Amino acid sequence: MMKVGSDFSGVGAFDQALRRLNIEYQTEFSCDMDKYARQTYIENYGKPKYYPENVYDREIPIESLDIYMTSPPCQSFSLAGKRKGEDSANGVLFYNSHEFIMKNNPRYFIFENVKGLLSDAKGRTFQTWIDMLGGKSVNGNPVIFPREDSAPYHVYYKVLNAKNYGVPQNRERVFIIGIRDDCDNTFQFPKPFHLTKRLKDVLEYDVLEKYFLSDKLIKGFLNHKDRHEEKGTGFKWQPKNENDIGNALRANGALCPTDNSIQVNSENKKGYVLKRNLEKYYLSDKAVKRIQKSKFSQFFKDDNTKYIGCLTANYYKIPTDGNYIKVNSATKKGYEKLETLDTQCNESFSHNKIRRLTPRECFRLMDFPDTFKMPCSNSQMYKQAGNSIVVNVLSEIINKLNL
Repeated sequence: MMKVGSDFSGVGAFDQALRRLNIEYQTEFSCDMDKYARQTYIENYGKPKYYPENVYDREIPIESLDIYMTSPPCQSFSLAGKRKGEDSANGVLFYNSHEFIMKNNPRYFIFENVKGLLSDAKGRTFQTWIDMLGGKSVNGNPVIFPREDSAPYHVYYKVLNAKNYGVPQNRERVFIIGIRDDCDNTFQFPKPFHLTKRLKDVLEYDVLEKYFLSDKLIKGFLNHKDRHEEKGTGFKWQPKNENDIGNALRANGALCPTDNSIQVNSENKKGYVLKRNLEKYYLSDKAVKRIQKSKFSQFFKDDNTKYIGCLTANYYKIPTDGNYIKVNSATKKGYEKLETLDTQCNESFSHNKIRRLTPRECFRLMDFPDTFKMPCSNSQMYKQAGNSIVVNVLSEIINKLNL
């Protein structure tokens, strides 16, 4: 059984990838300081036997791991952030992972980070990482004069985009693979393949009204976009179409409705909202079964019944007293269908509703299965999805290791 461990474990994309490949593994430790990410991790995988919060307090196991997975916080290097790089406290967490590798000597390690790492400090930061990790070779090229503090590993690095590995998200991340010198040190990154999925393939059918943007908010975005276009500056807000692929999910997605807003057509059930008038007027399954077994079952009427019985004064207190009706979810009548948006600002939106992706849709875009449990608030689940790693990209990489 493989022994694995991970720092900055998040919600366990690494675990998901191992499970997808049917690899038997034992988690020696996981580590994350975000209490909500920890809650989600435990809910889905159980609590690891060793689950420290802070990497600086984490003990390094003596026995070498088979795979060490680490993904130091990327905000310091993100192109969308302030680009503080190694001036940031998060930016120096790489050195903690380097220390782990030097002391534990795992068979393989996997680093993941944002593409912006490559250009931080004009490339010097990334070059330092590679010099310290790849004391034997880099992308197949032998290292002649390694640094004194270099790990004795053969490293391979490449930017991979999720859309090239079966996931409809334009998400570029740099991966660094390390192979111990005494192992088979040849490695090839997985080859890209044709994307067949689109955003429509991750959309939910029943979406709550709260995810839809108000006309006022949409008009504000459009006006803001127009002002920036006149200046020739950013903010190119354009809601995605169902046949598009998504933008890269960000950790602050809950605060950025411009990130992944999508136009859904009012004539298409998928991705749209078909909402009952008020849930309180609908009977629970338990109540229906109870009444069906009673003498009052004849009060259930079909939606094409012309007369459904006279009203009685006490029907509010005695619900069996008169007016049940069965309404079919495939018909409009008896259900509330959201009205189509009618905005004067942009003709292309006139037959569509604009909404943000739901947390479940975001996790689908990270390639997590629907069996994945989401125990935290929406804002936390958006953050956790944006901070995670696309599962199939990891699966394809791990599958290339000589395990």
